[in-house]
Amino acid sequence: MFTRRTHHNDSFSKHRAGKATSSKQKRSFRDPTASAKRSERQSKKSEQNPAVSDSLTSPIVTICVGPEQRLFAAHESVLSRSPFFAAITRGQFLESASKRVVLPEESPEVFSSVLEYLYKGDYYPRLLHNKRKNVWELEDSEVGNGINATVEATVDHALYQQILLKDTILYCTAERYDLPELKRLALRKQGLRSGIHCATILASARYAYANTPDSDSKLRAHYLALIIRSRSTFKRSGTMQMEMEKGGRLFFDLFVAVCNHMVSFELLCFTFGNPGWKAGRKG
Repeated sequence: MFTRRTHHNDSFSKHRAGKATSSKQKRSFRDPTASAKRSERQSKKSEQNPAVSDSLTSPIVTICVGPEQRLFAAHESVLSRSPFFAAITRGQFLESASKRVVLPEESPEVFSSVLEYLYKGDYYPRLLHNKRKNVWELEDSEVGNGINATVEATVDHALYQQILLKDTILYCTAERYDLPELKRLALRKQGLRSGIHCATILASARYAYANTPDSDSKLRAHYLALIIRSRSTFKRSGTMQMEMEKGGRLFFDLFVAVCNHMVSFELLCFTFGNPGWKAGRKG
């Protein structure tokens, strides 16, 4: 069902969370309270993954993805979790006889992750909670496994002919497919990535600007903050110089963000360097 391709790039997080074990207490009679709680848990699980109950009886849809028309198969009820595909399966674009959808501009690697999310509520590498450190990490990113970086951090996008961050493409894809939870998940995972080359970051930032609306305040802001935090690296980057010479909305927003950052820094210096502030604190 899913296609998984590993890229040996720079990558990130460092721990696979252990599996939690649960103990069930045997009962010699039917406890109404326990039954109600069990039903509530099952209801929540079905709400998170509505495909569990009806996917086995739902019709199969074939999806041709990318310039090479790689084939995927999915249950219609699972695809319909996305309003985009729900409209298609109602017959607006679907070939009625063959149940076939063609997505020539999509990346097969990214679409595989979209399907994985629709079926499982996450995509590889999964987001796992490290209880010992109380932090969220990505699975299979331990240095000890020989990966020593983030698993599947980038995708070679055939249409754009560039190496791009997978989570960025997924965020933009989720925007098109109207999957807000997938957008949040992709943005959260991207925040855990590290060790990415400047050229990949800048290419992905341009992709984000080209594939999100001007009203987007999450992914675009993420890239602006990332470039400002890593400014000592980017100012030495020849790629950064070439990208700035090309111009575009990205760099105007970056200029505004830098100005706002400097204003905040100056206010902070003035506040903490002002003797009156200290006197006011004592008073």
